[in-house]
Amino acid sequence: MFADMLKGARASTRLMAAALCVSAALASTPLLADAPHASTQPSVMPGKGSPEYARLQKEAQAVTITRDDWGIPHIRGKTDADAVFGMMYAQCEDDFNRVQANLLTALGWSARADGEAAIWDNLRYQLFIDPVVLKQDYAKSPAWLKKLMNAWADGLNWYLATHPDLHPVIAHYEPWMALSFTEGSIGGDIERVELADLAKFYGADHATSLALARTPPATWHGDTGSNGIAIAPRLTVDGHALLLINPHVTFNFRTESQLTSDEGLDAYGASTWGQFFIYQGFNRHVGWMHTSTGVDAVDEFAETISKKGGKYFYKFGDKELPVATREITIDYRKQDGSMGQRTFTAYFTQHGPIVAEKHGKWIAEALMNRPIPALEQSWLRTKASDLASYMKVADLKANSSNNTLFADDRGQIAFLTPQFVPRRDNRFDYLKPVDGSNPATAWQGMTPIKDMPNVIDPPNGWVMNTNDWPWSAAGKYSPKAADYPRYFDTFGENPRGVHATQMLTDASGFSKAKLITDAFDSWLPAFARQLPILIRDYDALPANDPLKARLAGPIEVLRHWDYRWGLASIPTTVAVFWGDTLWDEIMPVIVASDFDADTEAARAYDYMADHATPAMRLGALAKAVDTLTHDFGYWGVPWGQVNRYQRLDDSIHPHFDDAKPSIGVPFTSSRWGSLASSSAHRWPGTRKYYGNNGNSFVAVVEFGPRVSARAIHVGGQSGHPDSRHFTDQAERWAAGDLRTVYFWPEQLKDHTERVYHPGQ
Repeated sequence: MFADMLKGARASTRLMAAALCVSAALASTPLLADAPHASTQPSVMPGKGSPEYARLQKEAQAVTITRDDWGIPHIRGKTDADAVFGMMYAQCEDDFNRVQANLLTALGWSARADGEAAIWDNLRYQLFIDPVVLKQDYAKSPAWLKKLMNAWADGLNWYLATHPDLHPVIAHYEPWMALSFTEGSIGGDIERVELADLAKFYGADHATSLALARTPPATWHGDTGSNGIAIAPRLTVDGHALLLINPHVTFNFRTESQLTSDEGLDAYGASTWGQFFIYQGFNRHVGWMHTSTGVDAVDEFAETISKKGGKYFYKFGDKELPVATREITIDYRKQDGSMGQRTFTAYFTQHGPIVAEKHGKWIAEALMNRPIPALEQSWLRTKASDLASYMKVADLKANSSNNTLFADDRGQIAFLTPQFVPRRDNRFDYLKPVDGSNPATAWQGMTPIKDMPNVIDPPNGWVMNTNDWPWSAAGKYSPKAADYPRYFDTFGENPRGVHATQMLTDASGFSKAKLITDAFDSWLPAFARQLPILIRDYDALPANDPLKARLAGPIEVLRHWDYRWGLASIPTTVAVFWGDTLWDEIMPVIVASDFDADTEAARAYDYMADHATPAMRLGALAKAVDTLTHDFGYWGVPWGQVNRYQRLDDSIHPHFDDAKPSIGVPFTSSRWGSLASSSAHRWPGTRKYYGNNGNSFVAVVEFGPRVSARAIHVGGQSGHPDSRHFTDQAERWAAGDLRTVYFWPEQLKDHTERVYHPGQ
């Protein structure tokens, strides 16, 4: 995703709103002390002295949580299930709000907290997430996975039992619920369903549909992403493979932890709140970094519908097949705090649920919906010991939205596309709805892994991905687009890909320190392309044009710039304000046009360079200069005074205040090609830019005889403002100063803050 490109990009943006915006009722306090009693479930939290309480207490005694001096939990149990129990308890300790918010979203229950406005998002989820089916899936899951799901629910319920002052929306967790949230990506496939179209189809009034169709200003999205780089031993100083883990997601969307058991589990990294597996991280032998992919694995089928005898049918070849139905009831919180319900009749064809109507056709959404193998794959890859065992797990084919960058202690490196890729007839453009009545458009099974554009141990010694296409993953040794169906890429190239390719080509002498430095390399290739054109436009102005004198100072600053960000850099400020202004002005034109490029973001870069007029480019600079002058008194403002990091509280809806302390951030958003990213903008009531998306967890791992790593987490581990771990990593995060990861027991020994059992 350039993470927020086209379908994938919009999905990520909406998931931030859906998963993290579970109302002020959830955001007001980390423990929900002031939240309404919004649950429709009876409270079944076990009381002290009950058999259930005693059972959970005994289970807790089998788990040890060691908090290091950064507050990061290192969780140990005899079994994998023990570690999962402790992980969920520790997550609740750190940020119960976000654990519950993510699970409410995944289950399609957020309206129970957020009220009537969330009904349509809940309906979207419940088209795919059916509790009846998930309970059946749980019953047929393998025994080892059931144990993990049981421990997941027990860890959450033990936290509720030991914190009776909470007013949780979900009063009791059941193991099957873990199957609702199996992937971990910030832009899940379900989020690709357009909410406004869904609401209109299922009976929303016109005003509601319009409100759901509104999107934030263009500068608020389309500029995030993730970076992964793997380096082979022959390019490193010490002969060990290296891995860069650099996801760009909503700040505080993930937590950091280590899970260890006597059953071979020893994984460290970042997890999405509410999930029990390490999503991006490493163990003693291997490491994995996921970047959101441009591979198309979600399709729309336009169904030809007829009605006979009061029932609906859809055409498929020469057949008329019945449209299936299911009643879906959404519970929602009313304004007075009581609970209401709204029931819908949902429609389904063999392609999937009906999510819209376009041009007289019903639109069915086809996507991966395989909760058991998805959860199996997410867990089992954390216990892989080499590339072969990792690929064996990948053969479950239950990863639909993530590329993977891989490295191991045997020296192997790899770039892998998602494994869930339906085979399709390449004659059809699946980026648009295809004719569902034509059997030739139907999915034709899964693509074998051997037929995917993966790159394993390339001769150049590196692989990378920045949410761009696979065709530059290994420089000149990358797969060739002509050899694969076009649905293997929908993103195209992006400036971060250009940046990473230039930086890695012919480079050597890598170490952890060098890879960290490279991860924060300050070059902005998008401006290296765009600004010479702007300067040419200025130079072509007649001497008597009013803009000639008005823009002389800013142009002179930009003319001598090396296109590198920095805290003291004035040209960075001018360039970003100019670029954001022009981007906002051209994006509506691009969205409404047939301008030819792979994605809206790619179109924006090309349009800025090749189609925007000199008057548009120079006018945008004039507006940017006026904005800076109005907001800061002068246009020549150092970037670090404008671009800030601030964490005032743990509200799920972030808010910012220029009058309160903040930290200068030297890097820009990834929109302009910065590998390190803080996707920042002005917020209501602020003049300064504040980021809420970008570098969230950064780690560089070296796979020597004993794995070692350095890492940083945005802000801090804890969601409690009164904790010293609320912002204790913020300065180092902004400076790119990664701390040592205490992976081995002897490392942790001298950096231990607290050792306890859950519930103590």
